[in-house]
Amino acid sequence: MRVHTKEKPFSCEICSEAFSHKGHLVEHMRVHTKEKPFSCEICSKAFSQKSTIVKHMRVHTKEKPFRCEICSKTFYEKCTLVDHMRVHTKEKPFRCGICSKAFSLKGTLVKHMRVHTKEKSFICENCSKTFYEKGHLSRHMRVHTKEKPFRCEICGKTFYEKGHLARHMRVHTKEKFKIHADYLH
Repeated sequence: MRVHTKEKPFSCEICSEAFSHKGHLVEHMRVHTKEKPFSCEICSKAFSQKSTIVKHMRVHTKEKPFRCEICSKTFYEKCTLVDHMRVHTKEKPFRCGICSKAFSLKGTLVKHMRVHTKEKSFICENCSKTFYEKGHLSRHMRVHTKEKPFRCEICGKTFYEKGHLARHMRVHTKEKFKIHADYLH
């Protein structure tokens, strides 16, 4: 009946959030206590809710029960499938309140907002340079580690960034074209 009446008689004494079932309040309290009673037997990662460990186990079993009816791509969670469907529908329900640019994912809008707030919360511990996104910081770290994970299959030259490898590949395609053009003359 509480579904219909929207009655929520169980309130959190810490943050006043209310719930329709006592079990939901018990689960919620773990947010405050940081209790994680559900532990993965494979990797020992711990979770506060049983439903979360059930989803987590799919990482180990590789089970992806949610399938896109349009392109057949599969997903671990239903919410990820829902997000994916926007690729097909072109729906962009998340709109920036400042510049009105629209996005298909809420997370993309959150990242976009940093452009307006100038928030660069990802800081390099080596040189203090700041970045809008964690991925940009990770890419920057290769400057310090000298890691060059992108390798040319033709000549073996390595690069910090994938885009640099792509630009380098033009050297080889021009060479092939030049050899082919010389052969024709």
